[in-house]
Amino acid sequence: MRTLGIIGGLGPESTIDYYRTILARFREITGNREYPHVLINSLDVEKAIAMLDAGQLDKLADYLSHGIDQLVRAGADFACIAANTPHLVFDEVQRRSKIPLLSIVHATSKHARQMGLKKLGLFGTGFTMRANFYPREFQSAGIDLVVPAQTEQAYIHEKYIGELLKNKFLPETRTEILRMVERLRVEEGVQGIVLAGTELPLLLRGAKTKIPFLDTTLIHVEAIVHELLC
Repeated sequence: MRTLGIIGGLGPESTIDYYRTILARFREITGNREYPHVLINSLDVEKAIAMLDAGQLDKLADYLSHGIDQLVRAGADFACIAANTPHLVFDEVQRRSKIPLLSIVHATSKHARQMGLKKLGLFGTGFTMRANFYPREFQSAGIDLVVPAQTEQAYIHEKYIGELLKNKFLPETRTEILRMVERLRVEEGVQGIVLAGTELPLLLRGAKTKIPFLDTTLIHVEAIVHELLC
């Protein structure tokens, strides 16, 4: 069996969600006959955020690449980064990596295209919503992305860093973000929302909305399990 390496800890709660979901999906497909081989290298989310705040993308790439190297030495055949925002430097990290990396952005773009969606909202950290790595990938798939208004982006980012990464999932935060979802549906005509932050599904899964959420964790996990079983 192939061995998966996960760069986790960015943040910790979503890494737990990844591991649990990978196990469940793998065993569902294999009929509960076996477990996958998984290595997790849990990095320091506060350290990564400090690099992002300082605009030190080169240092972030170094940090992630070192983490990948550790997974390679431990025996990983391929790897993933269990978070969206670090994909700001995904291309550089993949260039340095000795093993293939599965991109959450590419997997989500492919999934959206298969759903036939043409216009989507993008929710995530401020770093992700301001960056071009999601729009660039989706544009190549013929899909337009709409980000929330500046004040809404600030709210989502503040709650993401101050609450979600600290395992705080508050009903009032959920209510306010769902209000933003509905505004984008009505005013911008989006057909769905990309939850481009792996803590967002922990807050919003199960919510009743008039448009679908593209849960990047579940989409990424599906691609990961497929690779494990190849």
